[in-house]
Amino acid sequence: MNPPSPKTLVMPESAHYDTVSTNATLRAEPTLKSKTSASTLVPDDTEGQSPKSTSDIITISTSSLPLSLATPTTPRDASPFATHGPTYDVLGRLVCIPSLPAPPPVQWARYFPGGYDPSYQLPIKGKKMMWAIQAIGGLAILFYGYDQGVMSGVVNNDQFRQLMGVNSSPLTSRDSAAIGGIVAVYYAGSLVGGMVSGYLGDKIGRVKTVMFGCLIATIGGALQASTMNMTWMCCARVVSGFGTGGLNAIIPVWSSELAEHDGRGAVLAFEFFLNIAGLAFAYWLEFGLKYVSGRSQSFIWRFPLAFQLVFLIILLSLFSFFPESPRWLAKVGREDDARQVLAVIRTENGDLDDDRVNEEMYTIMEVVDIERKMEDQNGYMAMIFGLGTGDSKMHLPRRTWLVIGLQIWQELTGIGVITVYAPTVFQSAGYSPYKADWLSGVNNIFYMFSVLVAVFTLDRVGRRVTLYWGAIIMAISLAFCTLGARYAVMSTGEETAKWGAVVATFTFVYTSTFGASWLTVPWLYPTEIFPLFVRAKGGAVSVLGWSIGNGIVTEITPFLFNAIGEWTFLLFCVLNVLGIPYIYFLYPETAGRSLEQMDILFAQDSMFVHKQSKNLENLAKVDPEYYHAMETGKAEMKTENGIFVKGGDA
Repeated sequence: MNPPSPKTLVMPESAHYDTVSTNATLRAEPTLKSKTSASTLVPDDTEGQSPKSTSDIITISTSSLPLSLATPTTPRDASPFATHGPTYDVLGRLVCIPSLPAPPPVQWARYFPGGYDPSYQLPIKGKKMMWAIQAIGGLAILFYGYDQGVMSGVVNNDQFRQLMGVNSSPLTSRDSAAIGGIVAVYYAGSLVGGMVSGYLGDKIGRVKTVMFGCLIATIGGALQASTMNMTWMCCARVVSGFGTGGLNAIIPVWSSELAEHDGRGAVLAFEFFLNIAGLAFAYWLEFGLKYVSGRSQSFIWRFPLAFQLVFLIILLSLFSFFPESPRWLAKVGREDDARQVLAVIRTENGDLDDDRVNEEMYTIMEVVDIERKMEDQNGYMAMIFGLGTGDSKMHLPRRTWLVIGLQIWQELTGIGVITVYAPTVFQSAGYSPYKADWLSGVNNIFYMFSVLVAVFTLDRVGRRVTLYWGAIIMAISLAFCTLGARYAVMSTGEETAKWGAVVATFTFVYTSTFGASWLTVPWLYPTEIFPLFVRAKGGAVSVLGWSIGNGIVTEITPFLFNAIGEWTFLLFCVLNVLGIPYIYFLYPETAGRSLEQMDILFAQDSMFVHKQSKNLENLAKVDPEYYHAMETGKAEMKTENGIFVKGGDA
C-alpha cells in the first residue's frame, strides 16, 4: 500500500520528534493544515514567531527521510480529542491514538448468554471474514422474513381456525378481528423487544444481545408450534415478536458497524433479498404441505411454525464465533480487542498497524469521546421527546420521528395486505382457493428477485428518488387492482377471469416495485441519519415504527376486506400518492453524504429540508472552504430564511 500524501503538521508544544542526524528538535501539531509535496517542520527556536524567511523552515523530502524520524514521543493529555486531532508522523501516517478511561463494567451482563471472545473467533480475515459476517447477518434476516411470512398459511388453515375458535362461515366481524389480532399482537412484542434490545446493545454488546434475542425467539417459536388455544397462541406470538424485534434492531447496526462505509445501500439490499427469500420459502413450504404432502391438517400448520427453530439454533450455535462491533468494544474500554477486530475485517493478514486500522480506530475513539460528552442525549426520552437536550442543534427528536414515520408509511403503502393476506386478495378477484394460493407463491418469487434491483440502483439513484418512483408505480398498480377487482365481482364467466388476470398482473407489479424501492430504504435510513453515538438506539426506534405500522395494517386489513372489499386497494392507492409530498418536504437525501453533512442539514430549526438540501449543495459549489469549515466545526452553522449564512471563524 502506498503511503498517504505528505502533510503539513503542527504538534502541541509538549510533543516532539527527536531527530538522530541533527541536534534540532522538530515540532508539529496534528491538525491537518494542507497537503504539500514535502513535510514542513518548524525548528524550536522559531516557536511563537513567524518565520523570518523561507530559510527558517526546514523542508524534508519524504522520499529520503529515514524511518527513525517517524517515532513520536507524544504524551496523552486529559482531553486529547477536544484540543487537537490525531498525531501523524512525517510520512503522513497516523501514529498516536490517545486512550480514554474505561467505564465501570456492567455487572449483570454476565447473566446473558454468549459474548465475544477473540480466542474463539473464526480463523479467517479480510474479505472472507466480511463474507461470513454478511452470511450470518443474512441468516438472521432470512429468519425474520420466514417468521413474518409463515402466518399467511397458518391463519387460513381450517384446523387452526377451529382450534382458535374463529371458524365462522362467512367470517363474522368478531372472528375477523380475532384473526387480525393473532397476527398483529406479534408486532406488540417486536416493539418492546426492539426498544429493550437497543438499550442492551449499548450495555452488554451487540453479540450478547443477538444471542439473547435468538434465545427468546426460540422459546416463542416452540410455544407457537405447540399452541392449544387463542390465549396460548397470542402469548407465544408476543414472545416470538420480542425476540425477532431484538434481532431486527441489532443485526443491521452490527453489520453496518463492521462493514466499510461505501456501498451501504447495496449491502442492506442484499440482506433484504434474503429476507424476502425467507418469506417465499415459508409460503412454498406451507403450499407443499397443504396440497402435496397428504399430512394431517394439524401437521400442516404446526410444522412450519416449528421449522423456524432451525434458523435460530444455527444462529445460537455460530454467532459467538463472530467479531463484536469495534465501536462497542472501544466504548467499554476494550481498545486492544477493537483494534484486533478492525485488523481482521480490514486487512487480509490481520495487520494491527495498517494505516486503515489506525485511521478507523482514531475515528472510533473520537466518537466514543463525543458520546460520553453527550450522555444526556443518549436516552430514549431525549431521542423521542427531546427531554434534557436543551437547545441542541443535533435535533435528535426530529431525526427519530422521521425514522419512525418512514417505517409507518412503508406499511401504509399496503405491502402487509399482499404479503399476509395474498390468498384473500386473489380470491377477491375471482380465483379458486388453490389458484389463489399458487399465485401468492409466484408473487413472492417475483418479490424476492425484485429486491436485487435495489442492489444496483439504491446507491446510484439515491434514497428520495427511489421512494418517489416506487410510490408512483405502486399507486398506479393499486388503482388498476381496484378496477380489476371491482369488475371481477360484477362479471361472470370469462369476463371474471379477464378482470381477475388484471388484478393478478398489477399485484405482481406492485409487489415487485415495493421490493425494488420501499422495502430497503426505511431500514437503511436510521444507519445514515443518526449520529454514531445513538445509532444502536436508532435501530431500535426504527423497529418501533415498523411494529406500529405492521400492527395497525395487519389488524385492520380483515375488517377492510369485509367492510369495503375491493375498495381496500383504492385506500392504499391514495396513501401511496400522499407519500410523495411527505417524502419531498421532510426527508433529506442521505446517499453519498457523510455524518457531518447530515448534521449540517439538521442544524436548521425548520423541519422542511427540501430547500436546505439544495442550498447545501449550492454552498459546496460556491464556497467549498466555508462548507468544509462547517463540516469540521470551525464555522458556525447559521441559516436565515432557510439559506446558509457565514458565522463563527470560517
